[in-house]
Amino acid sequence: MPYKIIETSLPEVLLLEPTVFADERGHFFESFNKNDFFNATNCNVEFVQDNVSFSHQGVIRGLHFQNPNPQGKLIRVISGTIYDLAVDLRRGSKNFGQWVGVELSRENNLQLWVPEGFGHGFQVLSQEALVSYKTTDFWNSDSEHTIAWDDPFLSIPWPIKENVTLNPKDLLGTNFHNSEVFT
Repeated sequence: MPYKIIETSLPEVLLLEPTVFADERGHFFESFNKNDFFNATNCNVEFVQDNVSFSHQGVIRGLHFQNPNPQGKLIRVISGTIYDLAVDLRRGSKNFGQWVGVELSRENNLQLWVPEGFGHGFQVLSQEALVSYKTTDFWNSDSEHTIAWDDPFLSIPWPIKENVTLNPKDLLGTNFHNSEVFT
């Protein structure tokens, strides 16, 4: 099987560990194969956009989501290390308001599947990080929302607490309970 599935504390959010073929030259792995992804996750999704983000240590991007036009995301790190997380924003879910955080790196080759209905964010732990992610819907500025990275209800223990950098939009993130979460 090309992916080993590692369950998280949120059943819909999955870690995928690809099969890596390594030798003295380096290594190779398939980062995405639609059939293998479906067989491993039972998620029949169509990715429509690929994004790449380059950031420096301490940068936090997120917590982002779109409503309407929600996006599922498959995230991986090309270089560096990040603390990546997903927050359940589905009001009817038994896990509403809960989050899970994992470390993704070039060394561990793990990928995080964040389905529609979840918010997403990450913090760069290494000096720099190059992050690549696929989305199931196109970016839509009218649908985009941001939850405050330091929201007291979520109480996310970001690994780097000093010299945190956010863009102006993320600094204006709303309180979790005031967000346009999913019904």
